[in-house]
Amino acid sequence: MSYLNDGTPQNRPYGSGANSPYYGGSHSPNGGDTAPLPNVGAHPPAPGNSSSPYPPGPADPYHAAPPPTPHTSRGSGRGNQKGAGADRLALIIHSLADIAAGFLGLWILLYLLEANHANVFVDFVHGMADWLAGWSQDIFMMETEGLRVFFNYGLPALIYLAVGHGAAAWLRRL
Repeated sequence: MSYLNDGTPQNRPYGSGANSPYYGGSHSPNGGDTAPLPNVGAHPPAPGNSSSPYPPGPADPYHAAPPPTPHTSRGSGRGNQKGAGADRLALIIHSLADIAAGFLGLWILLYLLEANHANVFVDFVHGMADWLAGWSQDIFMMETEGLRVFFNYGLPALIYLAVGHGAAAWLRRL
């Protein structure tokens, strides 16, 4: 179907009936009758009464309740203003303790698995473990070399973990 629009015919996909979204206007054949579109201003269908094959969409985001904020032990709930430095320092201490214990545990593993001591990586791990456990060398004097390495490097690893994690937990409570 075509309408007169300054002499140019236009194809309208919905026809010219009252159900057409193109119904009305000054150039329509009925002389400008601007009847409203169907269901304009009408209420949405009741739940379960919709003719749509799709499930209903989410709730209106503008009228929904605000999302809950996580409860913090800081009391004010103002975010990162109070205690952020203590939390950052606690994370640093916690991480350093884990890294130190990791080097010591890795050296114990490499020693017990008889890794090649001429290897650069093995030599680096051994040097770091010696430096980290220098204060506790030869606390345990055992005849079995594997047990001596396990205890002389395992004890500092446990102490680093306990002190580092304990200090980090104490700082987070500040």
